[in-house]
Amino acid sequence: MKCITCNVETSNGTTTDVTDLGKYLVIIRNVPCYKCSECNEIIYTGDVIKCLEKIVKSAEESMYNITVVDYSNIAA
Repeated sequence: MKCITCNVETSNGTTTDVTDLGKYLVIIRNVPCYKCSECNEIIYTGDVIKCLEKIVKSAEESMYNITVVDYSNIAA
């Protein structure tokens, strides 16, 4: 996959996604992504985005101030 910012070839990797919901902070570790070695852009596939949205919604409903989730444990 090519980087959407600089058009350099990306590589598979994982990252940590942080979502600030105002009162709550959701941290999701080990999120699969494509990483650009040139500009450090992180690209998620559509399936990963859908899963991230579900995780954030679930964390929001749990109403913790900070939630740290390991993506690989949830998406499996």
